[in-house]
Amino acid sequence: MSINRNEFTALVAVKRNPASTQRQIAAATSLSLGTVNSLLRSLQAKGLVDEGRITAKGVRELQPYQVDNAVIMAAGLSSRFAPVSYERPKGLLTVRGEVLIERQIRQLQEAGISDIAVVVGYKKEQFFYLEEQFGVQIVVNRQFASRNNNSTLMMVREMLGNTYICSSDDYFTANPFERYVWKAYYAAQYSPGFTKEWCISTGRKDRIESVTIGGSDAWYMTGHAYFDRSFSQTFSQILTDVYDDPRTEGKLWEEIYLEHAEQLDMEIRRYEPDSIYEFDTLDELKEFDPLFLQNLDSSILDNIVAVLGCSKDEIHDVYPLKKGLTNLSCHFATNEGEFVYRHPGIGTEKMIDRSAEMAALSLAKATGIDNTFVFGNPRRGWKISRFIPHARELDPHDPEQVKRAMQLARKLHDQDQKLNRTFDFYQESKKYEALLLEKGRIEVPDYAEMAKRIDTLNDYVKADHARICLTHNDFFNLNLLIDENDQLNLIDWEYAGMSDYASDYGTFVVTCMLGEEEAEYALACYFDRTPTSQEHRHNLAHVALAGWCWYVWALQKESEGDYVGDWMYTYYRYAKKYLSLALEEYEGAER
Repeated sequence: MSINRNEFTALVAVKRNPASTQRQIAAATSLSLGTVNSLLRSLQAKGLVDEGRITAKGVRELQPYQVDNAVIMAAGLSSRFAPVSYERPKGLLTVRGEVLIERQIRQLQEAGISDIAVVVGYKKEQFFYLEEQFGVQIVVNRQFASRNNNSTLMMVREMLGNTYICSSDDYFTANPFERYVWKAYYAAQYSPGFTKEWCISTGRKDRIESVTIGGSDAWYMTGHAYFDRSFSQTFSQILTDVYDDPRTEGKLWEEIYLEHAEQLDMEIRRYEPDSIYEFDTLDELKEFDPLFLQNLDSSILDNIVAVLGCSKDEIHDVYPLKKGLTNLSCHFATNEGEFVYRHPGIGTEKMIDRSAEMAALSLAKATGIDNTFVFGNPRRGWKISRFIPHARELDPHDPEQVKRAMQLARKLHDQDQKLNRTFDFYQESKKYEALLLEKGRIEVPDYAEMAKRIDTLNDYVKADHARICLTHNDFFNLNLLIDENDQLNLIDWEYAGMSDYASDYGTFVVTCMLGEEEAEYALACYFDRTPTSQEHRHNLAHVALAGWCWYVWALQKESEGDYVGDWMYTYYRYAKKYLSLALEEYEGAER
């Protein structure tokens, strides 16, 4: 025996509220009174309903549609919610008096769904209390930083059956969860006018056929989804098949589903306006909950208020900036202008002398080399800078701009300023190497051989007795910003210190990925003449030393669970190439 969709709807209504009148069932299901009358006669004839109550046979008939469990995705970084997400995951924010994920867990449990898995990654330990307080299962996703949310569903693929797929940071004004669901669906709300959301196109029986990013007067994907057993089985196999494809890493699970929509039957589930909220920015959340910032316990916002003398309510236009390799930064504005808040990255306290950084920033501001610095905390590592509107990064492949960069480097090196910190690429690499060795042997095929040659090169470099001066040591185009008045600012002074003058040139060549001719041109611009053979090999050596230092740094960062990406290979490639070039020139000079 099987039931159709309307019979299913009526049968669920009878089970939920036994002995309801036909008029009450019609109101609960949005079916007409005549349709309800016909459905109840059909259900009674099939032995599924008797005297207004569901029978044991009716309960068995609903069994295939009963929800098994729910998965709440809570592993992501929520980077668009900076700076609040620097301190806690978005799902743990308190909105209108309730913690977002706690509210959602309660709504699931109120619907009779007690088997709930919460998949965590970023700041995972902050979610652990949910296990005891709500009886949920915690699943740790260790790939949260290197992959999109497809990794979360990969972690729980064996749990998928009749399963709700939820996001920890959604807010439902009314409980959307049910004990019995007809088939797989994705929640949607209607946008009158233009929207940037994922807009749904449907076919027969409301089956989702395709999605476009952006549209007008359209239903768009929002909130939760529901997988039925058939969908789960097919999707799990597809996910397993494509998971190791490098192109899958950055994809949302929804993208994988849509690429295989012909095989995966999922319909749209339409919800009324203002029933599902997804907060993409702090400003959106402030609009929904005007008291959010006032009630938020945030040391970051307290820092901003203390330094700038503004109120929390005054902080607006908050959005993340491009993530750096060592820190997180976000833009914000107050009535006094636009600013940047820099938050120290994980593990940087082991690598960076923050007191020296703040001293260098003060020197840079005093000399006019960096006019953006406002305030920094040397103990905690955070700082506030002025934001440069319409700033453009220096183009390292534009000869005129490269010349300006090299002249600025020379200006910095010629400053009669001293910093109570030394910086040496070779010694820095040894620090990172020591941190790596704490975890065990370095299992990289040519690491030992390269390290030995670096030792030899460093001996040559030290024998040059080159000039020691104030250097930036992170001197590359992303830190060289040109403002609206065409003024060049050198920002981010974490690694500044008293160092060999060639350190900044070495960094520039590596991080800007200059070709050999470009590197030769930049060196000539620095000296404003053709360098001597001794100057030439000394600077080439610093390209190798810079590449090597950051290569070992990258190995250390990834050993801590951070993701460096393509930069690791860039550092390795320049270290390898310029190590050979510099040793050849030094050894040739000896002969």
